[in-house]
Amino acid sequence: MGTIVVTGGSGKLGRVAVRHLMEHGYKVVSIDLATPPGISNPPKPTDPVFSRVDITDFGQLLGALSGLDDRVVGEVSGIVHLGAIAAPGLAADNTIFETNTLSTYYVFEAARRLKIRNVVWASSETVYGIPYAKGPAYVPVDEQIELPQSSYSLSKLIGEKLAEQYALWDPETKIVGLRFSNVQEPQDYANFESYQDDAQKRRFNLWTYIDARDGAQAIRLALDAKLKGAHVFGIANTNSLMRKSNDALLDEVFPGTVRKRALKPNESLISIEKAQKVLGYKPEFDWKG
Repeated sequence: MGTIVVTGGSGKLGRVAVRHLMEHGYKVVSIDLATPPGISNPPKPTDPVFSRVDITDFGQLLGALSGLDDRVVGEVSGIVHLGAIAAPGLAADNTIFETNTLSTYYVFEAARRLKIRNVVWASSETVYGIPYAKGPAYVPVDEQIELPQSSYSLSKLIGEKLAEQYALWDPETKIVGLRFSNVQEPQDYANFESYQDDAQKRRFNLWTYIDARDGAQAIRLALDAKLKGAHVFGIANTNSLMRKSNDALLDEVFPGTVRKRALKPNESLISIEKAQKVLGYKPEFDWKG
């Protein structure tokens, strides 16, 4: 097993993904501009290998993926690309678009040049149409929907299209895009009670979430998947973050929404059926305990 390089490994999902992969026997290198918390100086054997790399600089990225001094032994066998400006509004629109689009292109291009044929990257639930000013196209939303409403979501859709073309250039390549819902950690669940009395508070993403630990599971399964070509999967938890039923929520906030099928009372309105069927994805963590 070669080395897995995780871009954005210091981020909310990145930190959990790095640890999860290490616990499952992967050799992992985390690259980011921010140093991950908890790293000892000198590092402990249990600390992830970290290097400060600007992934919007192609030379730096290419260098990182082709070897980091004597800390990376052997070839890089896979890339998990999580590095990005993480949400709309965190920078000017043009900066978000430029940073996210360029870094994703650089990752795919570096992988092509170095013949790294196993790439997993973070697309986004925003491609489904968030913040749903006119309501969702239908529910549960699925991977067929491409309705970006911001520079951020447009950068993610362009990443999906780039992946399709790169996969065509090399039929042995696998590039898996994971459309993650809003990432939550266990300490975030205390906030969920404050949403229960007002359906409007979390209408922007159809009351969905992804536990970071389940997001890490999806990343590992995507790395392990015996697939070729470009693929996109919706990744959320099995349930919503509301106690009120989906039908009641939709009738209140998005009346007239098309239901593709009868809805379970509290199922995720981001479909994870494809990920369950193809990747074997099975969320393990539930905010209700």
